[in-house]
Amino acid sequence: MSYTLHPLKKQRLQRSELAVPGSNPAMIDKAADSEVDYIFFDLEDAVAPPDKIKARANIIQALNDIDWKAKGKTISIRINGLDTHYMYRDVVEIVEQAGQHLDTILVPKVGVPADLYTVETMVSQIETAMGFTHKIGLEALIETALGMANVEAIAAAPGRLEALHFGVADYAASNRARTVVIGGLNPDYPGDQWHFALSRMTVACRAYGLRAIDGPFGDFSDPDGYILSAKRAAALGIEGKWAIHPSQIALANDVFSPPEAEVTRARRIIEELRKAEAQGKGAASLDGKMIDAASERMANNVLTVADAIAAKR
Repeated sequence: MSYTLHPLKKQRLQRSELAVPGSNPAMIDKAADSEVDYIFFDLEDAVAPPDKIKARANIIQALNDIDWKAKGKTISIRINGLDTHYMYRDVVEIVEQAGQHLDTILVPKVGVPADLYTVETMVSQIETAMGFTHKIGLEALIETALGMANVEAIAAAPGRLEALHFGVADYAASNRARTVVIGGLNPDYPGDQWHFALSRMTVACRAYGLRAIDGPFGDFSDPDGYILSAKRAAALGIEGKWAIHPSQIALANDVFSPPEAEVTRARRIIEELRKAEAQGKGAASLDGKMIDAASERMANNVLTVADAIAAKR
């Protein structure tokens, strides 16, 4: 093990993340009573330019009027891109007027670490001015060729960054990929064309102590396709996925929750290794298979998620 280690910056349960347009108050109310772990109120792609100002007001009202913590929700906003004139007002108005109820800010189309520094500077100044007692985290969407080319440097950025998300649609457009679907597979490609990008982003996250989250699957009438997409992401180490429709929430929660048999085995691994340790042994046997310190680290990953789910119930 290298002497240089970057522990997880912030543990949050993020199996499912519901995208809610700030321009749609009815969807905001429904999201509050859903089973989703994480909600981001969208000011960017899901909101048309004429509705941007009203969307901000809707989000501020929702943050202040609803007790999101009591409903077991972690709350984020997706601001507009740094290349727009909407972004600074998104940050200033929402953080000043409702920042005490905000857990994170999702920054879209991050291409270089300086993009995060820009948002971080604004948030830090507002928090100080407003006297907030908690620190709002940042999350970055990796959804351009530039962002993926710089993903390791972005992940290593100091400060508030907690997680990276893979934005498959804009990533496909940025790379001029031969597809017009969001998150689905191209039958002309022999495998999963998003595998490399997801894997690279996940490695960057784990190297620098960040959460890794998969983005949208556009066809909400195809639950089987969503499940397969989520399972492929989970196999790589991704810990959650977006839901662009309420029907996808339960699917994500199921895929990214460790099965009971897996949790039981993880606890048995820990127990057997403690017994072996008491006998001066560094390894043990469980059901005819060798287990050691690496097994314990994998088991602890499972138990961390299981304990977070139990705490939410």
